[in-house]
Amino acid sequence: LIYISLKFITMNYSLVRHKAAYEGDEKTTVRVINQELELGLMVDSYATYGFRLNNGVTVLGPMALFPRTVLSWQVRGSYEITEESLRLFKILEPKIDLLIIGLETNERKAIDTAFRAARANKINVELLTTEHACSTFNFLNAEGRSVAGALIPPLSVTVNEDDMLQTQLHYRNLYQQDL
Repeated sequence: LIYISLKFITMNYSLVRHKAAYEGDEKTTVRVINQELELGLMVDSYATYGFRLNNGVTVLGPMALFPRTVLSWQVRGSYEITEESLRLFKILEPKIDLLIIGLETNERKAIDTAFRAARANKINVELLTTEHACSTFNFLNAEGRSVAGALIPPLSVTVNEDDMLQTQLHYRNLYQQDL
């Protein structure tokens, strides 16, 4: 990975390449992985109706997400996760190292059911709430890991002031652009 930053050197600008996020002199480089399409598909946002991916596609309902592919996943909720509904992730070639399942609930019964279905298929699984599963998938995908996500939209979403501001800025920019 190469990080590029601009440094001011005696009234001239020069490009300096670094291999680490920390540049010394209390400077840090931040990289937003969702904006780098060459890293593959990632989840930009989620809502109760589905997900928005970093390529601009909106997926309605549950989805099976892979580094370069997204499919509709035909389950209505965590209670429908069975050995049969996870079979797709077992037959993939090349094999995935980890399946991240994002559940819409944190109920123990739902977690146990999904875990048993994954174990029956002999799939390495990480069971998380949808909110955490999205970021975990993004991170592992950006690292180039062989990972897949089985994500169910959450039942509710908490919105904060920053989210509302970002939405307003997005739509203002959207309407001001020349088509």
